[in-house]
Amino acid sequence: MGSLALSRAEVLDQPAPSIAGEVARIAREQLAPLAVGIDDGSVYPAEVLRAFGAVGAWGSHVPYEGPADLRCAIESMAAIGEVCGATAFMAWCQNTLVWYAANSTNLKLARRFGDAFSTGRVLGGTGLSNPMKSFFGIEKLKLKGKKVEGGYIVRGALPWVSNLGPDHFFGTIFEREDDQGTVMFLADCSDPAITLTPCKPFLAMDGTGTYGVQFRDVFVPDELILADPAGPFVKKIRAGFILLQAGMALGVIRDCINIMDEVDNPLGHINRYLPQQPVHFRELAAELEAETMALARDPYNEEETYWRKVIALRLRAGEASVAAAHAAMLHCGARGYLKSHRAQRRLREAYFVAIVTPATKQLRKMLADA
Repeated sequence: MGSLALSRAEVLDQPAPSIAGEVARIAREQLAPLAVGIDDGSVYPAEVLRAFGAVGAWGSHVPYEGPADLRCAIESMAAIGEVCGATAFMAWCQNTLVWYAANSTNLKLARRFGDAFSTGRVLGGTGLSNPMKSFFGIEKLKLKGKKVEGGYIVRGALPWVSNLGPDHFFGTIFEREDDQGTVMFLADCSDPAITLTPCKPFLAMDGTGTYGVQFRDVFVPDELILADPAGPFVKKIRAGFILLQAGMALGVIRDCINIMDEVDNPLGHINRYLPQQPVHFRELAAELEAETMALARDPYNEEETYWRKVIALRLRAGEASVAAAHAAMLHCGARGYLKSHRAQRRLREAYFVAIVTPATKQLRKMLADA
């Protein structure tokens, strides 16, 4: 599959609609039959993720001569999420990994991993849940690093990191033991000093390659350092990190509207008494998409008003996902309560959109502190 992948230059030449359209086609044809298995944990869709990469899904937001544009990446993720919320989450993990490498000032790292990540030849994720909480005073950093010749020795454990496997990479942050700040780096899951431990079953989305990760005196060479110190780098990539998550929300909301439409013929005569109707969510989705796409044009904007808009949008997107899924369940009635009906899967996926870092409560704290 890797040999068929588009190069970075070819991805940049692709018009956004063609990439999102190809992603939607692959989602319908290859991903849809796997959605139930991904939800229950029996399937991790590595080949489909690589297929998305081959048509440019993971490369459209790579900065080119300065600016970056997240719109195509978000639209592609929404197309995936309309079929499977779990895979949209993995798409966010992969897109975020690309975002890290593309923004690193470590040119050796960027050259080594840029195309590999952005074309999907190498898959991976993001271990910034704990660091993002730590930066806003919610948790302490769980990884510690000691400076040695040629790099750092890292120890500690992260409870949940997604879109991982034995040949995957992910970006995360450790605190220096000498109190000289924080460092962001790429972790190589093939390192024998890194242990991946399967997590206890989740409510949903068990096929997302989510593991607890143990670092036992892992040597992280300078070649894998994304940013030292990490603080200014995180400030640069944070808006993109959060905005890309909007793709998950938009995809889930769209399919919840589809579900409500599907039951309109047999149940519309009674569903009309429900307070929330598909038309309301179409209007809400259109508002969220318009605001998302406006903000996604300028992810390097350093103005605090822009940052507040990003946080507020992400908060609305999570709450709208839950509201849309709740409405879809009520519109379906008893048929939506069957395990075989996707309405209940959408409800469980929507809750994940609302609790994945930054969760609803963290977003509210961030707004209060901003």
